[in-house]
Amino acid sequence: MANKDYPFDYDYLEETLLQLLAIPSPVGYTDAVARYTAGQLEAMGIPYEMTRRGAIRATLKGEEPRPARAIVAHLDTLGAMVREIKPNGRLGIVPIGHWSSRFAEGGRLTVFTDKGQVRGTCLPLKTSGHAFGPEVDTQPSSWDHVEVRVDVPARNAMDLEAAGLRVGDTIAFDPQPEICPNGYIISRYLDDKAAVAALLTACKSVQDGKMTPPVDVHPLFTITEEVGSGASAALHGDIAEMLSLDIAIAAPGQNTDEHAVTICMQDMAGPFDYHLTRKLIGIAEKYNISHRRDVFRFYRSDSAAAVEAGNDIRTALIGFGADASHAYERTHRGALAALTRLTTYYLMSKPVARRDERMLGSLDGFTEQLSPEDMVVPSNPLPTPGDFMTHDTKAGGNESE
Repeated sequence: MANKDYPFDYDYLEETLLQLLAIPSPVGYTDAVARYTAGQLEAMGIPYEMTRRGAIRATLKGEEPRPARAIVAHLDTLGAMVREIKPNGRLGIVPIGHWSSRFAEGGRLTVFTDKGQVRGTCLPLKTSGHAFGPEVDTQPSSWDHVEVRVDVPARNAMDLEAAGLRVGDTIAFDPQPEICPNGYIISRYLDDKAAVAALLTACKSVQDGKMTPPVDVHPLFTITEEVGSGASAALHGDIAEMLSLDIAIAAPGQNTDEHAVTICMQDMAGPFDYHLTRKLIGIAEKYNISHRRDVFRFYRSDSAAAVEAGNDIRTALIGFGADASHAYERTHRGALAALTRLTTYYLMSKPVARRDERMLGSLDGFTEQLSPEDMVVPSNPLPTPGDFMTHDTKAGGNESE
């Protein structure tokens, strides 16, 4: 199907993204978003299974069952948890996932109690300039220096407890999405709900086009990526390749662009699979998909969790270019379109190596990066010291006078 563009429903992608953003899903509070995602798969006629905790493994049947591949995006987001019922009638909190308190300050939020929901705002300990003057600007920025003001009458800890608030309550910050006429999309939690929407849209492309992939493909939706263990479960032995879809980091010193898909070459867990990564680059070049290559030094994804769990699989990472990751994130329709197209073309491509259908095998069919003929021989080998050193310089002044 050279140069063929698969059906691509961008309206569905955008609608799905907004619906996903409307569902709070901090790590540990993902039942609702898992139910929603399962419903989307059911509506497309795609079979799936769920783990005990709610990760989803769907199946797009291929012409052959092996070597199967997985494409993963995570449903969970950052959030916070109540750590203290404070004497001043406010809540001390800790982050869920790794993010800075400076991006929580001023955020509207919902506290999920055992009996209901309470709205509130995250504020620095010293907020009012009329009361604290310059101290508002000089106070430290950390999770120990913010608190939640809940929207119930509360002057002390007893008032908070009477309102049903407890240590361990989960907190979800409002995403506050905005879609600009020029295509920019701004929201909290684009990581990774934008990629989830792209993966669902790629699945819809396959179903709408009545296409059959060359091998079985398992779309995976994980629920604990933000705390490091997302894809440690839900895989099985037939899966030989795993592609993670996630946010890509547009920042000074990075090569990522908000209008393109990024193919990550390495993150803090090490290089991604050479052959799978080059395959993705080749697909992007062949089909004129706007893309960038990048390296992320302070980043890990579901791919790392899968390998650390003992899975011998090829892994790669692609992502939508976005500014201000783990803050108030911004991407562009162009990046989401590029991510969806690359995902769809990869889904419909042949596996990296037929040999990968077996976990163990001989050298037959094994991949090659560098042939013996292409290996560089140094043009200036080191001379032999005996050819240029005199006896005196060899013995060198170790004798006592």
